Amino acid sequence: MPAVDLISIVITTYNRSDALAVVLASLASQDDKAFEVIIADDGSTQAHQDVIQASANAWGLPLVHVWHPDVGFTASRVRNLGVAAASGNYIVLLDGDCVPETDFVSQHRRLRQEGCFVNGSRVMLSERLTRQVLSEHGKLHGRGYSFWLGQRLSGGASKLGSLLRLPDFAARIRTKFQWKGIRSCNMGVWRKDYEAVDGFDESFVGWGHEDADFVLRLHNAGIKRKNGFCATEVYHLWHKEASRGAESQNAATVMQRMRSAQVLPTIGYRESKDAQEVVVHRWG
Repeated sequence: MPAVDLISIVITTYNRSDALAVVLASLASQDDKAFEVIIADDGSTQAHQDVIQASANAWGLPLVHVWHPDVGFTASRVRNLGVAAASGNYIVLLDGDCVPETDFVSQHRRLRQEGCFVNGSRVMLSERLTRQVLSEHGKLHGRGYSFWLGQRLSGGASKLGSLLRLPDFAARIRTKFQWKGIRSCNMGVWRKDYEAVDGFDESFVGWGHEDADFVLRLHNAGIKRKNGFCATEVYHLWHKEASRGAESQNAATVMQRMRSAQVLPTIGYRESKDAQEVVVHRWG
């Protein structure tokens, strides 16, 4: 398939096999099949890698698995490595605990626009519903309005609207940088724009705000934010909060850069894409 028609879905993961299996099952059910899956693995164990391979085989879902050694929370680096292994001209970033609806790919394709990136949205799921889905190997994609209304009323889901589809209209686009609501767990960006800002900044380590920095630099490069509400929602499985020890330093870096016109990162995509310690598998 020509790269111009191909959407590359880059999924970050780390040792959460049950959640990732649900995400891959939903991707196998997409109504738009013109996509590839890149698993960007932040140093998971062999057991987790075995589950990825088994899921790919079970669903007949060809995927590329990109792994590097576990040196802590390095989401920026592993996203850059995943994009480096992708073939498409349009990249959709997704987290391994965010379950897409069956039209996720087609909605991202519908909203993509030159000069813009798509900032997706999410429905937060409760611990109860998450445990139920994972323990019973249940599915979230393809459920009807009555199911989600019941979950909203019972506290299982943070909002309705996951099945509501609004058209592509001008009000989706924001011309000013807005920190609030940035979602690298669900984001679409043209490869050429990703490369123009040299990807995520790998000097951000630990949890927090590497996505805000990425969006800020896109903004400084003239790329507008386009919100994907009521179109590209994903179901975010509950998990305990990650350690936020680096959050204040990361936030301070973004605030400092807000007072500048900085486009390029301290350590970027071009510096890591040829890293020697990376292991690549092709499964499914």
